[in-house]
Amino acid sequence: MFPFSPLSTRLATCCALSAKGEPVLLTWRCHHWDPELLDCPCLSVASLSISVEELQSKIKLTLLEGDILDEQCLKGACQGISAVIHTASVIDVRDAVPRETIMNVNVKGTQLLLEACVQASVPVFIHTSTIEVAGPNSYREIIQDGHEEEHHESVWSSSYPYSKKLAEKAVLGANGWALKNGGTLYTCALRPMYIYGEGSAFLSAFMHGALKNNGILTNHCRFSRVNPVYVGNVAWAHILALRALRDPQKVPNIQGQFYYISDDTPHQSYDDLNYTLSREWGFCLDSRMSLPISLQYWLAFLLEIVSFLLSPIYKYNPCFNRHLVTLSNSVFIFSYKKAQRDLGYEPLYTWEEAKQKTKEWIGSLVRQYKETLKTKIH
Repeated sequence: MFPFSPLSTRLATCCALSAKGEPVLLTWRCHHWDPELLDCPCLSVASLSISVEELQSKIKLTLLEGDILDEQCLKGACQGISAVIHTASVIDVRDAVPRETIMNVNVKGTQLLLEACVQASVPVFIHTSTIEVAGPNSYREIIQDGHEEEHHESVWSSSYPYSKKLAEKAVLGANGWALKNGGTLYTCALRPMYIYGEGSAFLSAFMHGALKNNGILTNHCRFSRVNPVYVGNVAWAHILALRALRDPQKVPNIQGQFYYISDDTPHQSYDDLNYTLSREWGFCLDSRMSLPISLQYWLAFLLEIVSFLLSPIYKYNPCFNRHLVTLSNSVFIFSYKKAQRDLGYEPLYTWEEAKQKTKEWIGSLVRQYKETLKTKIH
């Protein structure tokens, strides 16, 4: 069984239903590269993903496994394709993955895929970006009801936000390129908020950590206020972008644009979201006081200095850094009105539906964890 990411699973199904016989290339990575996640038994194929066989029983699906840095592989994958939805990237918020790896996959891989589209005359390219290309740059900065006309750009040098920023610029800069057959390449980028839902590697890691800690969830993000988005609604936004870039009447307004993608999930902290989705299964938030954000920030700075000083002789990865402290404790909320206006985007799933589906999936993680413990005991 070959695992799909949660977003890619949704997109594969939606593409088959909406592509009207025109093949679409969907790129994805199997897992987020984070040592804490890779060591998590909750992230098995059964709970995190759907198999190729299951998808192929429902839709027409061809699996091409390859390296996004392999130019010949990309050229072959793009042959006969009507559009590319590019979700593949390495996600790393703790700088645990070598910078070169992230830059190669996220930036160079995107550039090579764009060039392959030109050679294969693929006219539509949709890029899954991230809210992190916009920031937050400071935990003191408050953004509420942010939108595309405001200039928000990440200034972090951390590998993930920096690489995604460059990748998005490459995609939007490629809009209007001439294709080999004389046609034109149309591109756009979607910037989802923090994505939750069934199969979320981050949610799974949080739940697994809490299960090992008597059901107590960490409470390190209590000062944040964000608008998370359900995975099914993110997938739906991609499909609407695909339809819009194929529509001669809509494409002039959409080409070369980026869109923030959120939904009607209540604005809340990351900790409150985790608790709301899991309390039915006996989870609770850690009631202990956490350090002030300013102290967390400067401790992170000291740990980064230690990491730098040790780098010639030892690779030390701090458990948190300034970027992660800022990301986890900021007020950073964006509107989806532009996507609503240009793409016709309306959330496909309500908050209640999204919450219920995610709760049920978390329940499956709890049952799986308990079964794993029983197996170890016996």
